[in-house]
Amino acid sequence: MNASLRAAISIRRLLPVEWPQAFPVISQLRKLDEAEFLRRTLRQSYSGYELVGAFRGGELIGVLGMRPVHTLARGAYLHVDDLVVVAEARGSGAGHALMDYAEADARARDMSAVFLDARPEAVSFYESRDFALHPAPSMKKIL
Repeated sequence: MNASLRAAISIRRLLPVEWPQAFPVISQLRKLDEAEFLRRTLRQSYSGYELVGAFRGGELIGVLGMRPVHTLARGAYLHVDDLVVVAEARGSGAGHALMDYAEADARARDMSAVFLDARPEAVSFYESRDFALHPAPSMKKIL
């Protein structure tokens, strides 16, 4: 990847007033209307969920949603719920820069790991970052 492209990308946490700007990006991953996106983001923020933005030339080109988790089984870790880069900026390094930010944040909080759920087409991206498929299957029951 071109180092100058990656250097031109800045990463920072988004303020709640900026969440509406994140909607067009997140909507490429999550099928929600803007009002529901904002309601869910606010509700999740009470548990530590944060949105992080990737900017190039002042334009928001990628968003990562993350939250701290602590369980008996895993201890403290960071969970990445959402990662999306707008289609025209994929391959620019924005996804890597967002994940670098999340991993540094987890280390700063003395967390043991970063977990996430990946769509099949994104597995190779995460594997290139030394993520491995978790052996425990995810289960769910629709109520």
